[in-house]
Amino acid sequence: MVNKFKIEGEYIELIKLLKVTGLCGSGGMAKIVSSEGSVKVDGVVELRKRCKIRRGQRVAFAGNIIEVE
Repeated sequence: MVNKFKIEGEYIELIKLLKVTGLCGSGGMAKIVSSEGSVKVDGVVELRKRCKIRRGQRVAFAGNIIEVE
């Protein structure tokens, strides 16, 4: 499933994106799944919890894809 998410500023941190889109129920859960290598950014596994996600990037987790606008 592909979801679009519009960011307000220049970027959003990966764990915050996972939380606000509802893919993770809490920031703690988002930290765990990102550190386990369960999240991909633009097709590459991303282990950095505070990775800056910018417009045009795609985040994949648990069968969901978030397109950041």
